[in-house]
Amino acid sequence: MTDTGTGTGTTATATAVQHQAPRRDSPPRPGATLALTSAGTAVALMTYTAPMVTLPGTAADLHTPLSAQAWLLNGTPLGLAALLLVAGTLADDYGRRRIFVSGTLALGITTVLGAFATTTWLFTLARIAQGAASAALLASSLGLIVHAYPTQRGRLHATGVWGAFVSGGIAVGPLLAGALPTWRVSYVLLGVATLAVAGLGTRALSESRSPRTGRPDLPGAVTFGLALVALVAALTLGRDGWLRAPVGLLLLASVLLFAVFALVERRTAAPMIDLSLLRRPLFLASSTGGLFTGLAVIGLFSFLPALLQQALGLSAMNTAWLFLLWSGLSFAVALSARHLAGRVAPRHQLALGFALHAAGVLAMLGAVGAGSWPRLLPGLVAAGVGSGLLNAALPLLAVESVPAGRAAMGSGAQQTFRYVGSCAGVALTIAVTTSAGSLARGADVALTVSAVLSLVAAAGVAVLRER
Repeated sequence: MTDTGTGTGTTATATAVQHQAPRRDSPPRPGATLALTSAGTAVALMTYTAPMVTLPGTAADLHTPLSAQAWLLNGTPLGLAALLLVAGTLADDYGRRRIFVSGTLALGITTVLGAFATTTWLFTLARIAQGAASAALLASSLGLIVHAYPTQRGRLHATGVWGAFVSGGIAVGPLLAGALPTWRVSYVLLGVATLAVAGLGTRALSESRSPRTGRPDLPGAVTFGLALVALVAALTLGRDGWLRAPVGLLLLASVLLFAVFALVERRTAAPMIDLSLLRRPLFLASSTGGLFTGLAVIGLFSFLPALLQQALGLSAMNTAWLFLLWSGLSFAVALSARHLAGRVAPRHQLALGFALHAAGVLAMLGAVGAGSWPRLLPGLVAAGVGSGLLNAALPLLAVESVPAGRAAMGSGAQQTFRYVGSCAGVALTIAVTTSAGSLARGADVALTVSAVLSLVAAAGVAVLRER
């Protein structure tokens, strides 16, 4: 009787401790949380965008042929796309602070290592590792913010600031890379800055989690990651010919793996993503917005700076200053667009953002053929405003379209679509540009394709209404 009583008491105590574990997390510190997650996000985006203006120099330094240059840009989004959803789910279940700090630390280390790459494949592997680390950082950031800002008004402010720092990182990355003597120096500096954020995060961030019952969804994580790797690899290789056997096999493998992933998610007790969310219009708007932002916006603007350097003879620094007009406006608009959130639905902000991007890139038609960079300015202004609206609305939609306890998962899902789209967009932009016969004609075709995709996205998100 005594042994039984002791066992029961021990079991009850252990159960109580287990149920109280989430409440032992320290109280959130909103200001520090927003500052550090925004800073980490900005540095991650700086690392992502730095090669945009240094692509010609990096390719020459690494002896990268034209057919392989897409890998120099697509390495990071490959790592991001493969692990964002996994990282978001792990953050919600096992600790958002833990995943954020781990990802930030890994990003700093892999960025410094990338500075010492001597071949195309070593650099690409470093970029893939940077993407994987950035996935942990970006997916957990919004989860930390939702925990620190529990009210809707607070979330409107915080997600607006976070979205603005997405634009800020995009703006500063190319400028920093263009201002420094070599791309290697910029990588070392970015790595050191990221390690500093990781160090501050260990002291200033509060832990939060929303654990679920059941085992970790390892089969789902593995099948989803492999499916995305196969898909992104096929999209990147496809620019050299879509009818080649490796491309077809990778696409087939991706389809089969996604089918297996769907079966796994339906049967597991703690799925990586609740597939019933696909019936929610807001979640579909978030996913569609992320996909087409990558496909139409990021895909175009990832390669356009390198194209302008080749076609107009601009230096890396002058290209960075030119694109600062687009990315700087995006930062300013995203920072101020949070004031629209109470009056304009996020999906309407998305539709307007896509429409402005389409108008902007159409205004740039003919500029490369005329050899005139000033003709790009009006289009960069319109597209920059549109990009700012997109970056402000997407994080808010990501957390509002899922239960509050799954905010990191919602962020990971939306950004997964975003970076899958960017991989496809980069491959598509390079393919149409280099196959058009001339850089001028290729630029116009790429701009037109981006505009059409944006208008399709604008119409799509506008009609999705929450029932």
